[in-house]
Amino acid sequence: MTTLLWGALPYIAFALLVAGLVWRYRYDKYGWTTRSSQVYESRLLSIASPCFHYGILFVLAGHLVGLFVPMSWTHALGVSEHTYHLFSLYGGTAAGVLTVLGILLLVYRRRTRSPVFRATTANDKVMYVVLLAAIVLGMTAKLTHPSGDGYNYRETIAPWARSLFTLRPRTQLMAGVPVLYQVHAVIGMLLIAFVPYSRLVHMFSAPVPYLFRPYIVYRTRDPKQLGPRPERRGWERLGS
Repeated sequence: MTTLLWGALPYIAFALLVAGLVWRYRYDKYGWTTRSSQVYESRLLSIASPCFHYGILFVLAGHLVGLFVPMSWTHALGVSEHTYHLFSLYGGTAAGVLTVLGILLLVYRRRTRSPVFRATTANDKVMYVVLLAAIVLGMTAKLTHPSGDGYNYRETIAPWARSLFTLRPRTQLMAGVPVLYQVHAVIGMLLIAFVPYSRLVHMFSAPVPYLFRPYIVYRTRDPKQLGPRPERRGWERLGS
């Protein structure tokens, strides 16, 4: 079971992610979308959507730092383990709460606005359940660990995650990890595998070029030029 969960499942999840992205891009380009329901209701969406998107971005950033920035790096910068734990605890909890609030508002909106509810698929319901489970379990694991500085996952989970990229997963590191962290990691891998088969696929279509494109300048037309443009010489209409 240890080999299956921590040695095989990560690669299975990654393979399903890549295969799903390729399949969606080749055969379902027009379905590569969030299927926006803003036309049905916009007031609640204008609150729920920013909460969810900003919250999940901070959650992802925290996971990337926690898993892929070694302890030696933060120690070299003068950040003690206690300071890092406090920053992770309060920052991660705030990001998680914001994300959960956004999800709950989105679910409430879908349940109470009939046009939005009719546009909700079974796939969407599974997505919300998996997202909530992953985030709530992660928050619970961090908040309920008995020791003062919390569980130091950077000595076990983080080295295991980095070892996956060497194709030599150190599965033994996950043997003594608390159960809540293990379940959180498993659900996280299932979520990664599920992304390309849900509306979450739109995260791979972020409008990054918008950050670098030149400004679009809008100019009003000369009032004298309103209406049909005057014909240029040399382009006069020919008689029939």
